[in-house]
Amino acid sequence: MKECEGACGTAEQAAKLQAVIEQSRSTPGCLMHILQEAQAIYGYLPLPVQKTIAEGLNISLSEVYGVATFYSQFSLKPKGKYKISVCLGTACYVKGSDKILGEVESELGIKCGECTEDGLFSLDSCRCVGACGLAPVMMVNEDVHGRLTPDMVKGILDGYRRNEG
Repeated sequence: MKECEGACGTAEQAAKLQAVIEQSRSTPGCLMHILQEAQAIYGYLPLPVQKTIAEGLNISLSEVYGVATFYSQFSLKPKGKYKISVCLGTACYVKGSDKILGEVESELGIKCGECTEDGLFSLDSCRCVGACGLAPVMMVNEDVHGRLTPDMVKGILDGYRRNEG
């Protein structure tokens, strides 16, 4: 339990995680549930959180890490307030989504899979958001931005920046 205090969050977060472990540890196959709850508490699954879970369940850290890295729903890195996902599916890619991704990386100064230092934006790519008719598409949280061109990226990001004003 002490592993997570200060190392990756608050004492309150550590207590919540410990409570989840205590409540779930006797349930067979509880690791997925605990990882989901831990990610909800911390926003991601840093190594100290994984160690706490492994110790709490009396399993190896490699088992926890293996599950956390196998499923795409889990993140080992922090995510921004605004989670950007650029679609690289076929329809979007043929219409230039790689250029959209490059422009977002350039505008934010981060690469795919990273988060800005201020914690405002994180950037990922995906294979399809189901909006092929709007290709190329970028999502910011639940907002879909379609029929994009690279010169539209700055204006879209500036709109989210203004929300923080």
